[in-house]
Amino acid sequence: MNIRTLTFKGGTHPPHSKKATEKLLVEKANSPRVIVIPMQQHIGAPCEPIVKVGDEVKLGQKIGEAKGFVSSPVHSSVSGKVVAIEARLYSGGGKVTCIVIESDMEDTLYEGIVPKGRLEQLSADHIKTIIKEAGIVGMGGAAFPTHVKLSPPPGKKVDTIVLNGAECEPYLTSDHRLMLEHPEKVVFGLQALMKSMGVSKGYIGIENNKPDAIEALFNAAKAAPEIEVVGLRTKYPQGAEKQLIYACTKRQVPSGGLPADVGVVVNNVGTAAVIADAIRTGMPLVERIVTITGKGVKTPKNLLVKIGTSFRDVIEQCGGLTDSIGKIISGGPMMGIAQFSLDVPVVKGTSGILILSEAEARLPEPSNCIRCGKCVDVCPINLMPINLSAYALQDKFEQAESHHALDCIECGSCSFVCPAKRPLVDSIRVAKREIMAKRRKSQLAQNK
Repeated sequence: MNIRTLTFKGGTHPPHSKKATEKLLVEKANSPRVIVIPMQQHIGAPCEPIVKVGDEVKLGQKIGEAKGFVSSPVHSSVSGKVVAIEARLYSGGGKVTCIVIESDMEDTLYEGIVPKGRLEQLSADHIKTIIKEAGIVGMGGAAFPTHVKLSPPPGKKVDTIVLNGAECEPYLTSDHRLMLEHPEKVVFGLQALMKSMGVSKGYIGIENNKPDAIEALFNAAKAAPEIEVVGLRTKYPQGAEKQLIYACTKRQVPSGGLPADVGVVVNNVGTAAVIADAIRTGMPLVERIVTITGKGVKTPKNLLVKIGTSFRDVIEQCGGLTDSIGKIISGGPMMGIAQFSLDVPVVKGTSGILILSEAEARLPEPSNCIRCGKCVDVCPINLMPINLSAYALQDKFEQAESHHALDCIECGSCSFVCPAKRPLVDSIRVAKREIMAKRRKSQLAQNK
């Protein structure tokens, strides 16, 4: 097995903390009695409910219709009765419109769920339609609608598809287990993506701390010479889009640019697997693998969870919480979102539920910057995090913008290595929001 090992400039090495779940097979989670399905599970415009209270729905039935191009439909993950349509808490923060369904525990399949035919018989446009109608979004956490990625702007010629199997975020092992247990789905999904874009080259990038996954994908792709499995040096954030593109192709996405600007589209291995399911069985995206881990949960697991299941129900299936709970995070410790309630549902982008103990969650007191330059050394985008943070803390957002704050991918590498424990990524995130708010305000004024 001849595998290249590639990487990028910068990055850091947080503890992996994956041992608790990396050897655990994916278990199918129990179906909940009540599910709560948000209409906003993706980047872009929220869906509009197309069912009403009192309606009977079936497993896989579309219940939320995408009304914008950058949006993705939503489907029921159970069969049962719609008992409410109302604003509920959401793991992304705040409240969004949700459809609440009381399951009949039968999982009666919607009549329209049928296989879509052999891949070689499907046209590129048909594959894109299948992906769109199945509600497939990026499964790595960002949840960007996949069909939009597959429709680059005019003049952008894409010749390469890269699958992200790095899973560089500490604690999370859902992608690792997927690659080990269903490598053929990943390869099939990549071939479908390549056909939908008319490209002849595909990469699957996997960090070299997962040699078993590299071997599994290498063997699964042996009959597909157009696909290359590449090893990636174990380093955070190796799975970031721009860094992954550079490692695999040596192409550099320009500041403010998109992967399509250098002829590449990036998708997660989990996205490829659900595309395979959508084509082979017709099943839309109604469940996903979630890693439940951390010292705050009694029995860490990898579970296949129905979309709409509450964090509370999922954690109970892992033995419940321990006595010392400091923080619960949707996602991983570097880029995840802290939660203030367990009554939020698993959504398409929920890759993990991390429960930290009090000791693990305790934040150190920040001190003065000592100008050591470590944040500059590790920044994968070649920014000056300490300067951007200073501008943000002083409300100098124009200076932050001129120093490319919007290029920050919020990976948290700078905060992790800072010996003074400065709130670097948090303050830069504030600056980015202020810059974007100002741009939107300016655009609205121009359109009046």
